[in-house]
Amino acid sequence: MCSVSGMGPLPRKSFPCVLLLFILLAEGHFRWDEAQHCVWYGECGESKVPGKKYNCNYTGPSRPLEPDGFELLTELCPGYDYGNKSLCCDTDQLRTLKGSLQLPLQFLSRCPACFFNLMNLFCELTCSPHQSQFMNATKINGTNVAEVQYYIGKTFANAMYNACRDVQAPSSNVKALSILCGREAVDCNATNWIQYMFDINNGQTPFPIIPIFSDAPVSGYDPMNNKTYDCTEGLEDGSGSCSCQDCSKACGPKPVPPPLPPPWTILGIDAMTVIMWISYMAFLLIFIGTVVGAWCYRKRTIMSEYGPILDSNNPLSLNGDDPNQVNASCCETLGERFENILRTIFSSWGSFCVRYPSLVILGSLILVVAASGGLVYMKITTDPVELWSSPTSQARQEKDYFDSHFGPFFRTVQLIITTPLNDTFMYSPYPIGSNVPFGAILDKEILHQVLDLQLDIEALVATYEGENVTLKDLCLAPLAPYNNNCTILSVLNYFQNSHAMLDRSVGDDFYVWADFHSHFLYCVSAPASLNDTTHLHDPCLGTFGGPVFPWLALGGYDETNYNNATALVITFPLNNYLNDSVKIGKALAWESEFISFMKNFSNPNLTIAFSAERSIEDELDRESASDVSTIVISYAIMFIYISLALGHIHSFRRIMVDSKISLGIAGILIVLSSVSASLGIFSYVGIPLTLIVIEVIPFLVLAVGVDNIFIIVQTYQRDERLAQEELHQQIGRILGDVAPSMFLSSFSETVAFFLGALSNMPAVRTFSLFAGLAVFIDFLLQISCFVSLLGLDAKRQEANRLDILCCVKLPEGQETKTDSFLFWFFKKIYAPFVLTEWVRPIIVAVFVGMLSFSIAVVNKVEIGLDQKLSMPDDSYVLDYFRNLSVYLHTGAPVYFVVEDGLNYSSPEGQNVVCGGVGCNNDSLVQQVYSASLISNYSTIAFTPSSWLDDYFDWVKPQSTCCRYYNTTGAFCNASVVDPSCVHCRPMTPSGKQRPEGEDFMHFLPMFLSDNPNIKCGKGGHAAYATAVDLYPDNKGVGATYFMTYHTILNESSDFIHALKMARTVAHNISQSMDHKVFAYSVFYVFYEQYLTIAYDTALNLCVSLGSIFVVTTVLLGFELWSALMVTITIAMILVNMFGVMWLWNISLNAVSLVNLVMSCGISVEFCSHIVRAFSISVKKNRVERAEEALAHMGSSVFSGITLTKFGGILILALSKSQIFKVFYFRMYLAIVLLGATHGLIFLPVLLSYIGPSVNKAKVFAANKRYVGTERERLLNY
Repeated sequence: MCSVSGMGPLPRKSFPCVLLLFILLAEGHFRWDEAQHCVWYGECGESKVPGKKYNCNYTGPSRPLEPDGFELLTELCPGYDYGNKSLCCDTDQLRTLKGSLQLPLQFLSRCPACFFNLMNLFCELTCSPHQSQFMNATKINGTNVAEVQYYIGKTFANAMYNACRDVQAPSSNVKALSILCGREAVDCNATNWIQYMFDINNGQTPFPIIPIFSDAPVSGYDPMNNKTYDCTEGLEDGSGSCSCQDCSKACGPKPVPPPLPPPWTILGIDAMTVIMWISYMAFLLIFIGTVVGAWCYRKRTIMSEYGPILDSNNPLSLNGDDPNQVNASCCETLGERFENILRTIFSSWGSFCVRYPSLVILGSLILVVAASGGLVYMKITTDPVELWSSPTSQARQEKDYFDSHFGPFFRTVQLIITTPLNDTFMYSPYPIGSNVPFGAILDKEILHQVLDLQLDIEALVATYEGENVTLKDLCLAPLAPYNNNCTILSVLNYFQNSHAMLDRSVGDDFYVWADFHSHFLYCVSAPASLNDTTHLHDPCLGTFGGPVFPWLALGGYDETNYNNATALVITFPLNNYLNDSVKIGKALAWESEFISFMKNFSNPNLTIAFSAERSIEDELDRESASDVSTIVISYAIMFIYISLALGHIHSFRRIMVDSKISLGIAGILIVLSSVSASLGIFSYVGIPLTLIVIEVIPFLVLAVGVDNIFIIVQTYQRDERLAQEELHQQIGRILGDVAPSMFLSSFSETVAFFLGALSNMPAVRTFSLFAGLAVFIDFLLQISCFVSLLGLDAKRQEANRLDILCCVKLPEGQETKTDSFLFWFFKKIYAPFVLTEWVRPIIVAVFVGMLSFSIAVVNKVEIGLDQKLSMPDDSYVLDYFRNLSVYLHTGAPVYFVVEDGLNYSSPEGQNVVCGGVGCNNDSLVQQVYSASLISNYSTIAFTPSSWLDDYFDWVKPQSTCCRYYNTTGAFCNASVVDPSCVHCRPMTPSGKQRPEGEDFMHFLPMFLSDNPNIKCGKGGHAAYATAVDLYPDNKGVGATYFMTYHTILNESSDFIHALKMARTVAHNISQSMDHKVFAYSVFYVFYEQYLTIAYDTALNLCVSLGSIFVVTTVLLGFELWSALMVTITIAMILVNMFGVMWLWNISLNAVSLVNLVMSCGISVEFCSHIVRAFSISVKKNRVERAEEALAHMGSSVFSGITLTKFGGILILALSKSQIFKVFYFRMYLAIVLLGATHGLIFLPVLLSYIGPSVNKAKVFAANKRYVGTERERLLNY
């Protein structure tokens, strides 16, 4: 035991404590001393990573930085000069750091806090004089540091990640971490992001850096836990906080879509159904009560069962006491005089036509031929844009603006490829990782077969005017002329469209480290990457210089599990041309070759749906051609029926004398002549035809014209010639009786159609113009040419000459004149039955019930046109449409266009558009971004690509993107190594600000011409070359666009909602910017009509009904009540048409609106003749007048329209065209059936109850006209 002088011996137990204290003090001293030393300094040997070097092993103290590195240090690590600029790095290491961080700098510097934290991580790693506190060199090869451990505080790592997690990459519509984290942004976190950045497989890290995350000291090392900035905080150098787009915490609460309006219900039942049911029950109670009360009243007063209800104004009897006096009102007298003027004019005209048939027929022929001569100038519009969109409509004007400033939207050739194979195979990542299932379509052998197909399509050669046309002549090549590769949006572009690249794999004898599976998984998460993180180090960027987003190239996957895809989508965008017929012709020729190739392509492992830009128009043309036979058969049946039904055969012996085959054919030719003349006249004017006009108008005019033919001929057949009356006088008198009715219906229809031409829809407007003129020309020809022909035929019949064979004369024989069976049936059986006292209430109840039902479902009729209906049943495009809705996950591109006039050179102009630091919270980019957060409501799928934000990142002095030759001032690409290339802007506080004024315009053309490369991913040539319309000589910025995508849209209602939402967003942007911004997508011009079609339909039909009411009032001799009866009945037919449309799944669109306008016109034929016959009848009461009108006019209407049309319509059901079946067969059938039932059943009953009282002046005139003649007997017959 030892002792110390002056002290006693130390206690034995205290020695270990002292020793431990000494060791701890020594350890602390040595660790403190070591903390003042470096881990490395300078660069030494070449790394295994190409182009990179190891850092030199060095454990001495930090060294002063060379003066030529000061600027670099200030640029990369502001605030890290540590007083005397003594660091553990030299200038070469700073240069390497700058080169390695170019990609993060370009994508993350838009959020200052994020980028500051990131640079903090790398500056401490590379240069900190305290390296040994948080770094441990675990592997040293000679002088080279081959591996280090980097102790990082969890707090720091999480704060850095949280500041960067929302930063956007504007050009690719994805988050920046999707490009910088080696995986989808949703799968990225603080740990795997830092691990990825320090992994040598990323191509930038020269040796492994192993991050160890902890907030507490580990193994004697204090983790680097420097101060961080949140993305909502500004920096000390004055940089602002990150924008809402790049920092969700800066946005406030996420926008919430407004709740869907609840359905209108009463007691849980649809409100309209309940209201109409209650209304119908109330009507039945009142109506039945009134009918029963009236019946009891009549019984008590012993009235006839045919006594009128509420009719106290009986007509004057023809045997009255004083036939020379009549107590008629002023209106009745005026009506009678007007009626008499019409009768006199038409009688005289009819007599003239019969007396001078040659003159009338020849004159008519000359006029028809002259009018039809315009057909040589006929143009048929098949362009869907011209058909459905008015040149003055908003969508059309916006389309024209877009096309004129940025070029028309590209033509699309697309394939959707699936496989009948159902195999799913597993991929096991090396060295660790969960198994990943791959769908059968992503099997390598299948991909090889698809690549063969893709390469075959690329090699297709078409011929146009003797010149070969290939895909390269037409395709979209965004980097031309530097890179002429075609844009092909295909998964195979991840493999550079190469079989060799698809087969590439890296491994040893035991394991495959990386192959097409790992490359695919990387590329779908970082499609813009030029170097994947697997051992392959292959690019994902397409050969055309742009990314292939997985949502555009894959289909049938769930969420973002692209490996589960069940379909491949290959898209070839072709250039489109505004007014270059030669280039468009070449594109059409190549597309035709493509379609032919695909129709003949066969592979048992592939099922392919395809379409080209011309496909829909081709199929419509083919459909029209195939429907010609259907239409011809339909018209042939109607022609044969008309020719046979016009004749009234008295006996078999006179069958060829009494038949009217030649007259029927002549009548049909007159109808067709009127159509021809109408088409010709408008062709002279230069108004183009549409397929709707060609298909619908002959049907319409045949309905109207044939009805008039039957009325004239059958009235003549029933008429008895008066004593001393010649043939021309008889036909003139008959025309005087029936022509006012014909004039009433034809003129009503003409006015209604011409007013329909006020519609904004080109298809409806064109139809209305052609139809209105055709109907009126038909009427003029019928009262002139046809009357002359009727006179000639009557003379032939009276001379017993055979029909057709006019030279052959039949011997004279005694024949008794009889009524036709149809007339007899209507007069003796049908009319009395319908108007019996117990049948009439049932008819009213049934028809009002139909009306109530139809009103209840009017608001439930679908709006839009399913594009699948426009294709023939056997069309290849149908498969394509079906696959579109099943497999695609992204909708059409949508462009937010900023019109010319905004000053982008000013901070104010920049702030209202951009989405980065300092931009307004309600800027264009920010508002579209906010809309994308509620994509299920807004239909905006992604953040917009913003050329302005990318330009600001590109032009920053810290970036290597914007450089120019200091000798010439020309642009110097980032990939060029030349000492004469200098930064565009100085590394000064002002240089780091956004460019303004002349600076802005000086560098913008450079940005728009810069191709992205591995050193600068922000070049704007590929993404924005067409997005910015520069003024001549680059003096300023004109119109620009910001592109994003709609969500997937399947039904018409989806497209209509997408258009509404995009316009709402654009309107809000315009208001906040105080500058015009509009949304444009290629489908808007077709779907805009549906925004207002309900209003347009109501307006068109109301205007038509109003015009019919006015014209009918005038032409019926100012009988308002009669005109009201006509209008009410036609309105009921139209409302019931909506009921049929709902029951039969017929949507409301331009085609069905044309048919509704037409049904309005045809309904006039069903109603006006009956009402006029009722109004001029002189029978005792309403029931008898209705019976007479139904008997005399009903048979002509039934045989003239109903039977004529019925046979022709049934043939339409055989058409291959779905649009024919739905919009022509179903709607035409409904028009004819509803018109016939309302006109021949409901209207007579309505007139028998509340029809207008007899016109006393007309009765008095009839007395004077027929007293003492044989007609007096017929009036009471």
